Amino acid sequence: MPTESAAVVSAAQRRFIEVARRAVLVTIMPDGRPRPIPICFSLDPAGPVLYTPLDDKPKRSSDPLALARVRDIEADSRVTVLVDRWDEDWTRLAWLRAEGLATIMAPGTPDDPHWREAVIAALRVRYPQYAAHKLETRPLIRVEFERVTSWGLTSSVDRR
Repeated sequence: MPTESAAVVSAAQRRFIEVARRAVLVTIMPDGRPRPIPICFSLDPAGPVLYTPLDDKPKRSSDPLALARVRDIEADSRVTVLVDRWDEDWTRLAWLRAEGLATIMAPGTPDDPHWREAVIAALRVRYPQYAAHKLETRPLIRVEFERVTSWGLTSSVDRR
């Protein structure tokens, strides 16, 4: 049976997200259909907030603000993040769904510059490939979780 925590990420849910290598960000297209995209991410250690960069991996547009996910978020900030664990041993299956509001954080946004540095440092620790990316000059998507639902997260299964 799924477990839910309103506006709070439990310790087990946080551990599950922290060990995941990827997640799927789902935005809402203008016609109401979901638009899922795999993402790299970092979880804020202080709260239920996830950051994902609009990195410089090849994309359809060289302008990160022209990406469909950005247009979707600007039109409707409601998003869902899905993290799952697949295993041939079905006793190890698990998933977490976090619904929240997304914000596009452009470089130079009048916020604490140390905040951006800390997020980028965390992303580079998590994904060494980002050492070669110019994340300082790229926007970030900030997702503040409002509702988290999960299934299959148990202490005996979450050891990886």
